[in-house]
Amino acid sequence: MVRSFYAAVESGQHGEQLAGLLADDARTVERPNLVSPSGRVSDRDAMLAASTAGARLLASQRYDVRSVLEVGDLVVTRLTWTGTVAVDAGPFHAGQQLTAHIAQFVRVVDGRVAEIETYDCYEPVT
Repeated sequence: MVRSFYAAVESGQHGEQLAGLLADDARTVERPNLVSPSGRVSDRDAMLAASTAGARLLASQRYDVRSVLEVGDLVVTRLTWTGTVAVDAGPFHAGQQLTAHIAQFVRVVDGRVAEIETYDCYEPVT
């Protein structure tokens, strides 16, 4: 399920296209990072909206999953995410590549993503 979620986002799916992969009460806990310095907690609607905003900002993105550990309904992934910026926006400029090394703790319930807790460590942005 987690790999399917990453593949869907990589392929450009966003918003309602991802809704079927998320539990009705899904949420993301994003720990402080470059993009969200204070961190944030997002409900399902905010997750879907953020996926659409990301799809508009990025020309492409890739999830290189390096390891996966499943413990009951919890899936722990270690991955490297890369994204290529499509348009100038805030501190980002078109063509810029972003890279983050990520540890995610994803709870899967009834075959859908119920919660993502993510620790994103971005490489310096130049």
